[in-house]
Order: sequence, then C-alpha cells, then structure tokens
Amino acid sequence: MLSRIAHSLFWLSRYLERADNTARLIEINLSYLLEAGEALSEVSQWRPLLMISGSEGAYGDLIGAEITGPRVLQFLTREGDNPNSIRSCLRMARENARVVRDQISKEMWESINELWLFADERLKESLTEETMAPFYGAVRREVARFHGTTASTMMRGEAYGFYLLGTHLERADMSARILDVKYHLLLPNLSLVGSALDYYQWGALLKSLSGFEAYRRSFQTGLQPVDVAGFVILENNFPRSLAFCIDRMIQALRRIGSKGPETQTYQVLSRLMEDLHESSPAQIFEQGLHEFLADFLERISLLSDAVSSDYFQVLDVLPHPQGFDPQS
Repeated sequence: MLSRIAHSLFWLSRYLERADNTARLIEINLSYLLEAGEALSEVSQWRPLLMISGSEGAYGDLIGAEITGPRVLQFLTREGDNPNSIRSCLRMARENARVVRDQISKEMWESINELWLFADERLKESLTEETMAPFYGAVRREVARFHGTTASTMMRGEAYGFYLLGTHLERADMSARILDVKYHLLLPNLSLVGSALDYYQWGALLKSLSGFEAYRRSFQTGLQPVDVAGFVILENNFPRSLAFCIDRMIQALRRIGSKGPETQTYQVLSRLMEDLHESSPAQIFEQGLHEFLADFLERISLLSDAVSSDYFQVLDVLPHPQGFDPQS
C-alpha cells in the first residue's frame, strides 16, 4: 500500500473519532449543566472542554481570553480556524475519504459525504438553543453509522488495519484526557468531594464515554473514583477503556503486518500493554492518577510519532495536527 493511502486512512478515522468525541463532550456538558445548576461558575463549566481538547491556547489566540459558553461552543463546533472543531474535523475526514475512495466501499463514501454536507449546511449559521442538542446527537449517530457501515462493508486487510489504528489511537487519547481533567480540575474545592455535584460529575464523565450503563452493570457500589478510574483504564471489555484501545491497536498492526514487531510502533504499544496488565486501580491511585495519565498521554504522543515514522515518513504532504499536546 502506498504511504499516502495509509496516511489518509489513518487520519480519516482519527478525524471522525475526534468529531464524535467533541460532539459527545459538548452534548453531555450541556445536559450536566442543567443538573449542576449554579454550583460552578461559567468558566469552571466550559474551561475543562478546552483543556480536554488541548485547545485552550488556540482559543485565546482566536477568540480572546474571556471564556463563555457561547464562545466555547462556537470555537469547538464551527470555528474554521480551529483544526479540532467539529466542522474542521468532518471536512478533513471527508477529504481523506475522497483520497482513498478506491480503498473504501461505496457505502462508506456516501455515508461520510452525507455527514459532511449535513454539517456544512447546518453550521453556516450559529446553532441556537433549539438546534444544538439535535445537531450534536446527529453527528454522534452518523459517525456511529459510518463505523457500522465500515464494519459491514470494508475488506479486512491492510487498509482496514490503518483505519482501526487511527480510530483507537484517537479514542485512547481522549479517554485519558477526559479522566485526567475530571479528576484534577472540575471540582472547585475538596469540600464537594462526595457531594451531589461530585456524583453528577463522575456520572457525566462515564456518559461522555458512553460507559455509564456498562459501569453500573459492573459495579453496584455507586460511583467510587477508584472504581470509575479502574473501569476507564483497565476494563478489557469496555470499548473506550485504555486497555481495550491498546489491544485493538495491536490487532490492527497484525492486519497491517508489513513490518511486524521490529517497528517502533509495535514496541511502544507492547510496553503500554504490559504496563496496563501489571497495574491495578489501587496501584494507579498510589502512584497518582494524574501522574499515571500524564505518562500515558506522553506515550500516546510518542506512539503517534512512531506511526508517522514507521509508515508515513516518506510523504511530502500537508501536515496534520498530530494529536493534542500532552502538556496542554
């Protein structure tokens, strides 16, 4: 497979996953604000979304220092100069799909093209209170439809491997960021630990990962931080856990197969999997959850660099935003 084709398949899935994650975060945050009431300031309500997406610096440069709900929604949803906005991600996903039309099915192309046309039309004007929730829900459903169409129509070969690699790399990065920001930044003071607000925040975290119901089926002890963190990090059967995503990336490399275990990509993934298998929730909290997640995000950034070095280094193409800055 040509490097440029592999590159576009990898970034097609990353951009789609990023758009889905951002829509999911905004949708859950809008719902959560109704439950939290006035317990948090407007900055405390919206700044975490900028931090999770690694966009706080870009927001200041493009929008200004003042953080308000309408401005953050505009920036994360339709800002053309923000490469991580939903509109930008869907546009780039569609462009990468166009490059690899001979590698994907007709149904996949029709699905992503329809999603882009829908979003482009809806975002020509700012979303209103009445149209926000339906728009974010539609983006999530259409991305899920694309993944389902891919699963049922795409050949299981090298191209599918790069598609899976991009999807699960982006998903692992976002899951770690959501958990890290929640644990360290959302509560305004320690007196609220164990309060109704704390409960709503842990619930919102799980809902933003589509894991609330799955967690409740696995744990009958309520929303305990150590259990939630263990579930999001180590639960092998939860599709958005770090362990699940690392395992699926290793499987994706086996589909690609051309370079094998000697690649830097495989070595980084293998060490990550070994460290996760040797960890327990108690050990992670003893080490420090933030420290654990910061190390994980740094290694995910190294993984993204390794994929580029192993498979895309020869390309002379316009650069993609290579994930989020782990230090942001």
